[in-house]
Amino acid sequence: MYKFFIFLFFALPLSAYAGATDKLKNFIASTHSAQANFTQEVRDKSGKRIQSASGTMQFVRPGKFRWVYQKPFEQLIVGDGEKFWLHDVELNQVTVKKIDAALGSSPAALLSGNNEIERGFKLKDNGTKDSLEWLQATPRAKDTSFEKILMGFNAQSELMVMELQDAFGHTTVLRFSKLQRNPQLSPQLFKFVPPKGADVLGE
Repeated sequence: MYKFFIFLFFALPLSAYAGATDKLKNFIASTHSAQANFTQEVRDKSGKRIQSASGTMQFVRPGKFRWVYQKPFEQLIVGDGEKFWLHDVELNQVTVKKIDAALGSSPAALLSGNNEIERGFKLKDNGTKDSLEWLQATPRAKDTSFEKILMGFNAQSELMVMELQDAFGHTTVLRFSKLQRNPQLSPQLFKFVPPKGADVLGE
């Protein structure tokens, strides 16, 4: 399985003015929660699809999130504000880490953490392509999983696509649909108790 959890929490509509960088910053300041459907593809150096998945996501800033991978493998990923939980349903295996250790300087820090985006990432507008306005985010730290992240916004200033490029030449493409901004979400969505009999790895 590819490292799904590293780049989660991105399906988010943004404000309707200024460039892509300003839209991202405004989103961080104005959006408390979001939910969406997503599809995910991993492509190799030649652009060939080597993996695909789909599911739903929800989050409440800061640090609370729930991603459900429904196809092809059922996985549940929950952040409760203090710990990160990854449940592989087929294996009945749970991985748990502290939130800070799980996110670190990953792309998740762009949207699920505090407002100091530019402390961890260099941001710049990256032009228009395929009717989307693009932002490029480059991690300042050298020990991150991705070399750069591209984020594409539509005319309504919603984040529609993310492309995450790693050091091995792989590109992970996330596409979002049915976006909702600031929905009321139950706190129970962001609590996790390991199922009976599950192997629990980590802290």
